[in-house]
Amino acid sequence: MNADAPPGFIGVTIDRADHLRFDQEKIAALAGSGEARLMGLVGTDPLLGEDGRLTWRPAIERQHEVSDLIFLGLAGDGPRFAPIAPPEDEAARPNVFALLATMDREDVGLWGMVRSLVAWHARHRFCSNCGAPTEPYRAGWARKCNACAAEHFPRVDPVVIMLAEHDGKVLVGRQSRFPPRSYSALAGYVEHGESIEEAVARELKEEAGITVSNVRYLVSQPWPFSGALMIACLADSASDELTVDPHELETAMWVDREGVIAALAGDADAPFVPPPHYAIAHTLLRRWSAGAATTATAPQPQLTTAS
Repeated sequence: MNADAPPGFIGVTIDRADHLRFDQEKIAALAGSGEARLMGLVGTDPLLGEDGRLTWRPAIERQHEVSDLIFLGLAGDGPRFAPIAPPEDEAARPNVFALLATMDREDVGLWGMVRSLVAWHARHRFCSNCGAPTEPYRAGWARKCNACAAEHFPRVDPVVIMLAEHDGKVLVGRQSRFPPRSYSALAGYVEHGESIEEAVARELKEEAGITVSNVRYLVSQPWPFSGALMIACLADSASDELTVDPHELETAMWVDREGVIAALAGDADAPFVPPPHYAIAHTLLRRWSAGAATTATAPQPQLTTAS
């Protein structure tokens, strides 16, 4: 178990070439070149080849207008694109979470980027300002409204996900939708007018009834299933007494280091089943169990939340 391994969906090495996104003629020329490749998708899910890697077909064979493509960037062997509206085929639709367990790390990151953008385009076909239809813009990285000239850009929602620590144990919780025995780190969206540290303190107070301090950032991860940026943190709890909010959690429990290590190792008698390896909650548990990042890197104010 490599404690320093990064979470899934990061590590994409493609050159996003933002400076080309306004140049429609250049994008059209790139898409029409023999080196251009189009990512294979089934809906928003990846279409994999026999080797388990992402499939890419010549973009020149596409049945899409250039305006219906997302310019992903420049790879070593040529420009890469993805369709804004991929074809649907329910009969061939894969179990994407099963695929993620075996996919190449960079493929996961690149597909995650595409999945987020495709889902965003599907949800923003109409202008939130005036209600008129929007159309793709900036090589698929924005949409614009020709009626009121409003420009719309893909949003990224910040989410804190955290482990509270007390007396050598960390807090994990489960929701009713989780598979049997599965537990994860607690999480919640950052609200307007609060910092990351304040969001961590508020969410832990609301969901588990604990007061924390010494919040410290550990690592982040884009999460393509909700267009979120997961911000992983650790925090110190003043008490192990829990008051679980039943609207947020089914149950929660404190687990010691040996229990976390057993869970990550897949032991049958472990106290819980951990999140999948590509989830940042898995990274949090892995690094905490290895003793990583257990102290703050800079002085921070004590955090309090209203009771």
